[in-house]
Amino acid sequence: MDWGLFHVEHDFVSQWRRYQRALKQRNALLRRVNGPDPALLAPWEAELAVSGEAMGSYRQAYLASVLPHIQAFMTAVLPELGAFTVRYRSGWDESMSLADVLVSRRTRDVARGHTTAGPHRGDFAVSFDHAPLREHLSRGQEKLCALACLLGQASLFAESRGEWPVVCLDDLASELDRTHQAWVVEQLLGRDAQVFITGTDVPGALADQPISVFHVEQGDVTGLL
Repeated sequence: MDWGLFHVEHDFVSQWRRYQRALKQRNALLRRVNGPDPALLAPWEAELAVSGEAMGSYRQAYLASVLPHIQAFMTAVLPELGAFTVRYRSGWDESMSLADVLVSRRTRDVARGHTTAGPHRGDFAVSFDHAPLREHLSRGQEKLCALACLLGQASLFAESRGEWPVVCLDDLASELDRTHQAWVVEQLLGRDAQVFITGTDVPGALADQPISVFHVEQGDVTGLL
């Protein structure tokens, strides 16, 4: 999510930097031998609350924007799993303000030596109607899900910036049969995207494509085709 926001929402970077700076300062105070002075914690918690809630809002908006792009790829490659959804976890109990959560967790955070609530603890979870848990997916389906999310993000980037980003895929052939490898390649063809694919062999889906092949060994790159 943050990668996408760095590229499509410029103000997110400043909020992220503000948050990281305040988080570092609060964590340093929490690790003081005799415990932190609440008066010293208060200004950093105020900074964390403002920037952290802004980050959470940006992430929610980004997920809403990228979800249709991901769903389009997901429906095409994993139709048997049913409707696809993404749930964002902010990293704190949203029934309270982040400022109140930070104050309520001071004792716990002192014991642990770090801040236990905030967007740095945020995450997202994906699910399908017919596979609500990750454990319900095969390894091949997990990889296709990850690739659909990657392609969805790249598609949103292209929509907002007018060009596709460089796409890097590691070991495309792993866990995927030739049909699904061909599907991934087909999504990238004709999009004016520069694509790098690593692996021990050239995937069969690329056999008939105009590609350049390089051998990499101990930092040396040799052109093969």
